[in-house]
Amino acid sequence: MTPLIASAAPARTTGATPQQKELTIAQKLELYNIARRTWQFFDADADPVTHLPMDNIGFNGAPAKGTYTSPTNIGVAFWSIVSAKDLGLINRVDALKRANALLTEVEKLSKWHGFLFSWYDTTTGHRISGPGGTDQEGQPATGAFISTVDSAWYATGLIATRQVFPTLAPRATALLNAMNFGIFYDNGDQNQSNTAGQMYGGYNADQGPANFHYGVLNAETRIAAYIGIGTHSMPGDVWWRTWRTLPADFTWQGQTPQGYNATYNDPQSGKPFTVFEGHYSTNGINFVPSWGGSMFEGLMNNLVIPETSWGPHSFGLNDRLYAQAQQAYSTQTLNYPVWGLSPASTPDDTGNYDAYGARNMASNKTCCPYDETAVTPHASFLALTVTPQKAFENIQQLRSRYPGIYGPYGFYDSVNPTTGQIGHRYLVLDQAMIFAALDNALLDNQMQRHFAADPVIAAVHPYLSQENFSLP
Repeated sequence: MTPLIASAAPARTTGATPQQKELTIAQKLELYNIARRTWQFFDADADPVTHLPMDNIGFNGAPAKGTYTSPTNIGVAFWSIVSAKDLGLINRVDALKRANALLTEVEKLSKWHGFLFSWYDTTTGHRISGPGGTDQEGQPATGAFISTVDSAWYATGLIATRQVFPTLAPRATALLNAMNFGIFYDNGDQNQSNTAGQMYGGYNADQGPANFHYGVLNAETRIAAYIGIGTHSMPGDVWWRTWRTLPADFTWQGQTPQGYNATYNDPQSGKPFTVFEGHYSTNGINFVPSWGGSMFEGLMNNLVIPETSWGPHSFGLNDRLYAQAQQAYSTQTLNYPVWGLSPASTPDDTGNYDAYGARNMASNKTCCPYDETAVTPHASFLALTVTPQKAFENIQQLRSRYPGIYGPYGFYDSVNPTTGQIGHRYLVLDQAMIFAALDNALLDNQMQRHFAADPVIAAVHPYLSQENFSLP
């Protein structure tokens, strides 16, 4: 009997709704089998020379290999080595060897003030202009876009590495400390600008910040606020100045937000901030909306930040309600037999990618709505720790209704729930979300616990714990 199975517990029923009951031993066994197959992807995906993760692998006529990578891809590749060790799929010696090889290559990559550029060729490690683009190694960095959110997900890979592999910690810490996330913070006059105190979406090397902000807190981009606060390179203002819902006078947003004002004292500075605790509602469920209504916007952070336990009245609560709202919207409003709207490969073999989301849950509904014609399996895995029974049921439904969706490396990236057409690709980002979610679901939130032990992540605990969203 493996340690994983020995630690499994029967479903808990007291105080839990049916969809919140814990996973049974039989269900965990099934998920563990999925984890074993999913891990094979990461073996195939790592370049044998540079050890960098390729962006994607395709079958059935889809592009065979995306031999390019990004800071986010690199960050989640570190997670995946950690998860494989946690789940007993590789031993600690092998895991350390893999993490060291990847870290060694990352140390060699060209950077701007410690930040990775947007794209690299996985066969050479050279900076490139974009997927399939031209070699830019050695060229001036001026004007190159440094992504806020990509840099933050890269940082999470370094945090995981230093927590799990102590012998690599000095090197991972040196790479982390080389980045000053303060360049992404808008330190303008908060009395004059409603976006001052928020994060810019990026930075143009040697020139200045990007011309757009991350205005919505419930998005995957909040990882950068966590990292900025935790490294003390951004003040806590960024947490309070970023909106729960867009201001009510933004009449183009998806719904008129409901809620009330609440005042909090910042845990680090003690400054008071008045926040509009707003929410939307769909299918009878209240939730704090994301930008596009996708599952990964709402729940990706919960893979590594213990939102479920640290924010029982804020994001911990919203993560659960958000998942329930998307489940209801997909099955009741769209009448799909399965749910899981989140950015993914298009459900064909063109190799294209699109943003999918539930429009009734989106801030952008009336300006630039996401598509609703594809379901992606990673969305179900993201929900395993907040609605475990519903998530497991949907995973099983995907396999039974669309048998072709389960391939050599686990679940392919997307399916059209109406036609059954499948996108036969594996994306390292989506596979890594599945894998980290399984680590949490099977091992009592092990991935979250790795991060919770790090001082950068521990610093954000009081922000999550003291806030109360306007959710009954």
